[in-house]
Amino acid sequence: MRALIIAFSLLFTSPLFATPVDYSLPDLNGKIHSLADYKGKWVIVNYWATWCPPCREEIPDLIKFHEQHQKQGGDVVVLGVNFEDVDKEQLADFVEGQMMTYPILRSEPLAETPLGPVPGLPTTYIIAPDGTPVARQVGPVTGKQLDDYINSKKARAAAKK
Repeated sequence: MRALIIAFSLLFTSPLFATPVDYSLPDLNGKIHSLADYKGKWVIVNYWATWCPPCREEIPDLIKFHEQHQKQGGDVVVLGVNFEDVDKEQLADFVEGQMMTYPILRSEPLAETPLGPVPGLPTTYIIAPDGTPVARQVGPVTGKQLDDYINSKKARAAAKK
């Protein structure tokens, strides 16, 4: 298990992250969500598209992960960033059909986001409670992988105290 966490940490960790990042995007209702709104929580920012098979496969697990953490006090939140040029109504129908319970934000596809590059979909960034991006995964993630990574970071922080 320890080897899995270490290997996963190496996949996720990037030395490029150093300072807190804030940026804002609208949700399907036009409400603006800012990373600063979630300060004090772990934030999972998942870039995805409706046409992307691996994205579609990870959605149920992200829903379960998000809901589990909301029931446990909400110290972790998932933000899904739709990263395609799609009609708003079509996107809303997709989100409803998938029963996505975490906030869905909209962004035009960009080579570089304020969090960093999105070289392929899905791409997931993990933001620490202080607002600092601490990890990036290109390709699908599972709730277990996210929990393992966050728990290892929490354990390391507790050991330093």
